[in-house]
Amino acid sequence: MKVIVAVLISVLIAPANFAQTKTPQAQRDNTSRLGMTCAQVLAMSSSDLVSKFTAAKDPGPESALLAIEQYEKCYDARTDRLAASLGKQGKGPLMGARGNFGDFESALKNFTAKALEETQESSNSVKTAYATLYEKQFRYGFYESYSQKLQKLPSPETTEKSSDSASTAPTNPQPSSKPETDPMTLAKNRFGELLAAMPEDKRHEIHAAFGQIFERSAIGERWKLEIYRYAIFLLEPSTNKPFSPPPF
Repeated sequence: MKVIVAVLISVLIAPANFAQTKTPQAQRDNTSRLGMTCAQVLAMSSSDLVSKFTAAKDPGPESALLAIEQYEKCYDARTDRLAASLGKQGKGPLMGARGNFGDFESALKNFTAKALEETQESSNSVKTAYATLYEKQFRYGFYESYSQKLQKLPSPETTEKSSDSASTAPTNPQPSSKPETDPMTLAKNRFGELLAAMPEDKRHEIHAAFGQIFERSAIGERWKLEIYRYAIFLLEPSTNKPFSPPPF
C-alpha cells in the first residue's frame, strides 16, 4: 500500500517539477538578448548592440561575440520568415534561381576565407564573427527582391498625376552643385589600394577569388557596391577607421 501511495505522489509531483525546470526557448533567447525582442535588436545596428552588451556585461571579446551571435539569430529568423512566406504564396525563387544564388554564395565564402587568411584575421574571433554576420545581407537581399515584386504597381491615376507633375516641371532647371565621386568609384579605388599593398602572388590570388564572385553567378551584379564594401571590410586592418559603415 505504501509503495502504491509513493508512486501516485511521484506521478503527481513530476509534472509540476518539470514545468518549473523547463524554460521556453523564446524566454532563454530573450534573456540572452538583455531582455530585448528580435524586433528591438534589428532596430539597432550591430555595432550598437555590441556596445550595449559590453557596457552591460564586460568589454571583453566574449560579450562582443555574444552580441553578434544574438544579432545573427534574429537576422536569420527574419530571413527564414520571409523565405517561408514567399514559399507559401508560390512567389519565391525557383530552383534555378536558388542554384544561381548558391554559386554566388559559394564564391563569396571562398573569397572570405582567403581574405581573412591573407590579412591574418582568421584567428580574430570578433572579426570573423562580424564577417559571418555581414555576409548574411546577401541572402536576405535575395529573398527581399522577390518580396518587392509582390508590391502593387502604381494605379493609372497615380501614374497620370506623376506625368502631370513632370510636365509642369521647369524645362531648364538650374545646374546642381558638382557631385562628389560616386560611391562605386570610391569603393573600387579603396579595394585597389588594399590589393596593391599585398605581395604580388597574394594579390593575384585574392583578385582571382574576388572575380569568381561575379563570374560564377550573374546575381553578384545586383549587389556590386555592397560586395566591394564587404571585401574592403575583410581586407582592412581592424585598427583602421572603417571605409564605410557596417551594412546593419
